Amino acid sequence: MLSPKFRWMLSLACLMLPAAPTLGQEELLVDSVLLAALEEIEIPARQSGALLEWAVAEGATVTADQLLTRIDDTEARLELDRAQIELDNARRNAENDVKLRVAEAAAEVAAAELRRAVEAHKQYPNSVSEAELDHLRLAADHAKLQVEQARYDLQTAQLALRLHENARQQAERLVDRHRIAAPASGRIVQILRRRGEWVEPGQPVARVLGQERLKAVGHLDARHAAADLTGRPVRLRVQTVDDGPPVEFAGKITFVHSEINPVTEQLDFWAEIVNPDLALRPGQKASLVILARGDR
Repeated sequence: MLSPKFRWMLSLACLMLPAAPTLGQEELLVDSVLLAALEEIEIPARQSGALLEWAVAEGATVTADQLLTRIDDTEARLELDRAQIELDNARRNAENDVKLRVAEAAAEVAAAELRRAVEAHKQYPNSVSEAELDHLRLAADHAKLQVEQARYDLQTAQLALRLHENARQQAERLVDRHRIAAPASGRIVQILRRRGEWVEPGQPVARVLGQERLKAVGHLDARHAAADLTGRPVRLRVQTVDDGPPVEFAGKITFVHSEINPVTEQLDFWAEIVNPDLALRPGQKASLVILARGDR
């Protein structure tokens, strides 16, 4: 049995020992990872027609929404011009209130004539006959209805303007559907259809590899399977050609496989790497450091 003094000394020694690092606190080095494209996109045609000249060649680096080529849009542009002319005419009609103002002025005159006739009839009963009063009342009512009709016509013209604005937008969208642009920044790795070839909607015309973000695919020892690696920050290290200090790129782990390889006893994972200057390319090899949480 241990004496009380010895037990006290053993406890003190345990307290003085440094704590063993946990997997969430230590850095992990992965000697070799392979860079791969995070996005590989087949660019489809959105309209049927013949392809025009390509503005880029295979291997070119492109930015998001950069024009690559167009499908022949001659008819679509003629339709857009027609829609624009109709829109301009509809806008003129919607802004033209001359008929309304004329009708309002005529209604005021008719109402004034009726008032004067009524007053004259009151003062001099024989000066204005009942038939003349009826005629003037009818004219005043007709003038009021003309105002209502002119106001209705103006409102109808304004509604027609909205319809023509919508038609103009549809025609513009049809022209845009003939435009084939890069869906993301990256590199054109294959052109599938050439100038003059006929394409249909949904048919792929080119392939682009996104390069603003890559994934570094690697393997870890199975003992790290218990650690929560997803979301851990990483540093990708790429050796330079002149054997200088390695260049580092930031990223984070976005996927950890749920199964351990029974042969190698390793765990597959990949990290998403930021590649703003497009200095990295798919197929490149590098090393990776998985940082402790909170590090950058």
